[in-house]
Amino acid sequence: MDISVVIPLLNEKESLSELSSWIQMVMKENSFSYEIIFVDDGSNDGSWDEILSLSKNDPSIRGIKFRRNYGKAAGLNRGFEMAAGEVVITMDADLQDSPDEIPELYNMIKNEGYDVVSGWKKKRYDPLSKTIPTKVYNWATRKASGIKLHDFNCGLKAYRLDVVKSVEIHGEMHRYIPVMAKWAGYRNIGEKVVTHQKRRYGTTKFGMERFINGLLDLLSITFVTKFGRRPMHLFGSLGTFLFFIGFVIAGYLAFAKIMLAEYKMTERPLFYLGLLCMVMGTQFFLAGFLAEMISRSAHDRNNYLIEKTTGFEGK
Repeated sequence: MDISVVIPLLNEKESLSELSSWIQMVMKENSFSYEIIFVDDGSNDGSWDEILSLSKNDPSIRGIKFRRNYGKAAGLNRGFEMAAGEVVITMDADLQDSPDEIPELYNMIKNEGYDVVSGWKKKRYDPLSKTIPTKVYNWATRKASGIKLHDFNCGLKAYRLDVVKSVEIHGEMHRYIPVMAKWAGYRNIGEKVVTHQKRRYGTTKFGMERFINGLLDLLSITFVTKFGRRPMHLFGSLGTFLFFIGFVIAGYLAFAKIMLAEYKMTERPLFYLGLLCMVMGTQFFLAGFLAEMISRSAHDRNNYLIEKTTGFEGK
């Protein structure tokens, strides 16, 4: 199969028929073999009934229905598990992403060697309440990840199949799939300017809560990907540094008491600062030690992604 199109959705009944017809037209014009995977994230507007109706008329349409709303990342994660196409394309169900972009996205993955291609909505039709937080978020993500993409939040993206099979996403981490792909060893990450269309039906699901959660998830994924298998390198380093600062302060105060005859050490703010540094340093070190023991006991501690092998034929 050439392409799997994964579309998570929440209360987008009005747009599903038009979207699926548009995708089918593009696929047939380019002679792609394909599947469309709709993931209904707990809709209550009849979206699932619409998916069932569409799938009866077209065997390439598949559907997954969650019992309740879990979030976009959960929808993508389950869609990725079921996808079988050589190239996996994600898009939103609100018709703001154009299926006409699919052939070029497919070409960039299949023929130009990219692992991930992210859409860039250079000209947007969103309100300022969405565009301004998005710009801040994109800037922070570029700085933290080192990936020079303009629009991490664009739902229109393309991946090689093995990329989506190598990542597990939850929370608001669907925005960070390029980041997770890079840290998993997939470094050919590009972007393509795509058309952004005005929403025709329904209302946006974006809010400040999702923006804040997205930034928190960025911190989480940065820690997990860099230190998940070696937490002692982070906590141990912080603990050692803080304890050393506290030890130096304690040494100075001891010297002042013995050599300079300063007796009221406990009345000096420096005494409490040194004590705090030593206590926090010890706690960080112990946290790193415990985290190291837990990570070494994890069932997937030796689960490493292998790109190629040689010389093992017949073994």
